[in-house]
Amino acid sequence: MSREEEIRAGLFEHTLYGHAPEVKALIPSLEEVGRRFEKGDFFVPEMLIAARAMQGALVILRPLIAETGAKPVGRYVIGTVKGDIHDIGKNLVVIMLEGAGFEVFDLGVNTPPEKFVEAVQQHEPDVVGFSAFLTTTMPMFKANIEALTKAGLRDKVHVAVGGAPVTQEYAKHVGADSYAPDASFATRMAKELVGARTGSSPGAAALEQAVMKIDETLRKG
Repeated sequence: MSREEEIRAGLFEHTLYGHAPEVKALIPSLEEVGRRFEKGDFFVPEMLIAARAMQGALVILRPLIAETGAKPVGRYVIGTVKGDIHDIGKNLVVIMLEGAGFEVFDLGVNTPPEKFVEAVQQHEPDVVGFSAFLTTTMPMFKANIEALTKAGLRDKVHVAVGGAPVTQEYAKHVGADSYAPDASFATRMAKELVGARTGSSPGAAALEQAVMKIDETLRKG
């Protein structure tokens, strides 16, 4: 067994049996990946590798967290806009948000305005994120915001936009509340927003508390 296989096996065992100190290391490690990406030390391939590793851990953690009754730090609806089927960046955001303790509702790709409206009505998220990879689909940001306004929801949710061709200036032009150039920034911004709204410390508190509860339960037998 290679060193990499040993590490993977160890993380699997720690996560499966709720060893809190070991599992909680997943959260700051993913945040460190984000910091290195922002600094230019890591690139998309490294982000994908780390995100996939975290996703594997979350597959095991989700049902255990649900059993503890721990509440997420916030809710986030996200999707790639209508006419666009690119999802790598969006998927990275989803994984990092979930790793930070958010409950994420991923609407997938080619998402029409009415689907975003329906999701915001149903889930009442703190943030709704619109992703676009093509310059030809960027105008859907404005169409989505107009749909939220028409439904009386615009003032009830923070609108974030992002994607390869998107800029801060364009985000401001279409009326978005914020712009995220990458998954790390999007996650940090969401954590700061929720922390400011709730008055509690942002980050992965819910996930950490859930793991601790799981650990306590297992120790009691």
